[in-house]
Amino acid sequence: MADAISHRGRDDSGVWSNSDDGIALGHRRLSIVDLSPAGHQPMPSADGRRVMVFNGEIYNHAALRAELERAGLAPAWRGHSDTEVLLAAVGAWGLDNALQRLVGMFAFAIWDCVEKTLTLARDRIGEKPIYYGFVDDGFVFASELAALKKHPRWVDDIDRNALGLFLRHNYIPAPHSIYKDIRKLLPGSYLLLRAGSSGIDVRTYWRASDAAQRGAMHPFRGSGDEAANIVEELLMQSLSGQMQADVPLGAFLSGGVDSSAVVALMQLQSSRPVKTFSIGFENKDYDEAPHAKAVACHLGTDHTELYCTTADALGVVPRLAQVYSEPFADSSQIPTLLVSELARRHVAVSLSGDGGDELFGGYTRYSFASRLWPVLAKLPVRLRRSAAQAIKNISPATWDAIAKRPLSLAFSDAKDRYVGDKLHKGLGALTANNFDDFYRELVSHWPDPAAVVLGLTEQPSIFADKGAQITDSLMQRMMFLDQVSYLTDDILVKVDRAAMSVGLETRVPMLDYRLIEFAMSLPAGLLFQKNNTKWPLRQVVYRHVPTRLIERPKLGFAIPLADWLRTPLRDWAESLLDERRLAKEGFFSPKPIREAWNDHLSGRRNFHFRLWNVLMFQAWNEGRA
Repeated sequence: MADAISHRGRDDSGVWSNSDDGIALGHRRLSIVDLSPAGHQPMPSADGRRVMVFNGEIYNHAALRAELERAGLAPAWRGHSDTEVLLAAVGAWGLDNALQRLVGMFAFAIWDCVEKTLTLARDRIGEKPIYYGFVDDGFVFASELAALKKHPRWVDDIDRNALGLFLRHNYIPAPHSIYKDIRKLLPGSYLLLRAGSSGIDVRTYWRASDAAQRGAMHPFRGSGDEAANIVEELLMQSLSGQMQADVPLGAFLSGGVDSSAVVALMQLQSSRPVKTFSIGFENKDYDEAPHAKAVACHLGTDHTELYCTTADALGVVPRLAQVYSEPFADSSQIPTLLVSELARRHVAVSLSGDGGDELFGGYTRYSFASRLWPVLAKLPVRLRRSAAQAIKNISPATWDAIAKRPLSLAFSDAKDRYVGDKLHKGLGALTANNFDDFYRELVSHWPDPAAVVLGLTEQPSIFADKGAQITDSLMQRMMFLDQVSYLTDDILVKVDRAAMSVGLETRVPMLDYRLIEFAMSLPAGLLFQKNNTKWPLRQVVYRHVPTRLIERPKLGFAIPLADWLRTPLRDWAESLLDERRLAKEGFFSPKPIREAWNDHLSGRRNFHFRLWNVLMFQAWNEGRA
């Protein structure tokens, strides 16, 4: 099982077992802190009571070590790894108190040889993964599904309800997994299991909803400049911990606000040029490499860029199902894997700017939706249905033409690609009963998964959790929903699996929980100023990088997927979407998929995102045979 995830740790491996207790722990190590054998895992505690396997990094391990020493609670240290400090912290302060003290990303398991209990824990935001469940009468857990599938009693039973969630969201949200009996531990949680018992006790030690509620009740009252000062201070604090490593370290750089903020502040704290990496594409509509290079030159980083051809990018596609180990369909997984491979040739750790959009309101849909919903909510549902039908009666191509006129749609950005498709995609949102349903429809890929997945009973997600409604601000509500769903289950999954598949550790400075909690206190009016998003974070960047290098239309980490499906990927897609094949496999209703495929090929519609969902499942399903 451990060998199945050897890509996550190529430097060392280990197994510990106790046949009397029926427990075995396996580990693959990527050596980042304390490269000596003193960091070997599974690691027993100094007193022999506990044994741990741990994936991730505890950024404040040096401070925790000093605190243990001052209190006279430190063991006789064997090395200087964060693993050893984490074990000592749990032994000295207990699990709950230790978790509250941790600053880092982690998934770990601890076996208590005295209490005969197994504990699994995951970091606050969910940067590191952990799957768990019962296989026959045994309990299993791992960082990736690939390890669990090596268990001799594994049952390959796909959860159609999870497949429905995948088609709607583009990812499978926690706690679900693609398999019926396997779950994902939620961020900010830990699990307790006693030997001989099948009862699982899952507890929460940090909730994003609690932090958001505190922020809404006690909003920041200062100015934009004062907010920027605190953001810079907290990001510097985060970076001071995340830049610690005993191996070469660098950063991804796109030249946008988020990555530029991270790299600029890294360079301030570094005595040598920071190593930065970016990917360029021959298609200029998707190429951010020149912008990244300009920022790198201004900051004086040691910059490396790689221009990829279409063939390079397409060559990644056959590997995606194996890299992600369960269906995953964010198409930016392709450039993410390419830039990870580039960085790994030079460093073992790379920092990224992920999280800035969700924390500081960077997505254009926030402004769009918060303006549109109050108007829609005042209209009778019958009238909204009529409007939806009127929009549907006009082809996407016609809407695209209208959007290019000087007086374009009131709630549309004329620079958007595929305006008509976006309008048609949002038809379900027009008739929503409440704002959460409205936003769910806006971010859904397949609006009615039950019409596509056979035998589906669609499961509720965070959008149906009324207990998570922590603020009346629509913008802050959307940001919160994205933080606990899209950020955790899409963005962080995309980066972790791509990077770890090539043995690269990634760190996300924006996701230090202290910065998150402050960002949650920022009023929407402070985040959105002068027709700009992410106002406080932008001010931080502008202190170090000229405005002209940052201010440009947002591209995102995109690829020309719509065109690829019509040309170089057409044969590959056709084989996976063959009507007879779909009918034989029995997961999907062939009709809506074939209709979408034909409409896309003809150019009548751009259904590339919907089709990519199905294709990624089909490729994954083919690979597990």
